[in-house]
Amino acid sequence: QVDMVESGGGLVQAGESLRLSCTVSGESLYGHALSWFRQTPGKEREGVACIPWDESTSEYSDSVKGRFAISRDNTKRTLYLQMDDLKPEDTAMYYCARRWGAVCADSWTMEYTYKYWGQGTQVTVSS
Repeated sequence: QVDMVESGGGLVQAGESLRLSCTVSGESLYGHALSWFRQTPGKEREGVACIPWDESTSEYSDSVKGRFAISRDNTKRTLYLQMDDLKPEDTAMYYCARRWGAVCADSWTMEYTYKYWGQGTQVTVSS
């Protein structure tokens, strides 16, 4: 069993930054890619960023590329999402998730490829 707990969300103004964290307990992170998703009411959950086990090549959605950066510290069992130049359209509940496999690949946005999910942290960006 794995528990994933997000933190760092909040209310900010457009143009500001936030850093989300996701602390993972339970099973080892060894060999598993990690991702951030987000969801707004009435919409499907959207993949934001993915980082493979070896941190070789991360993937980002087009909407956040160049503004967000995903990172991980395996010794601290923590996943991060640095969000800069936030926009009102970034307002959402943000979730971390652990993939079944070690890489991101083309399927990283598919929810069924993830075994564990956190409960989410709310990010609200005002204009």
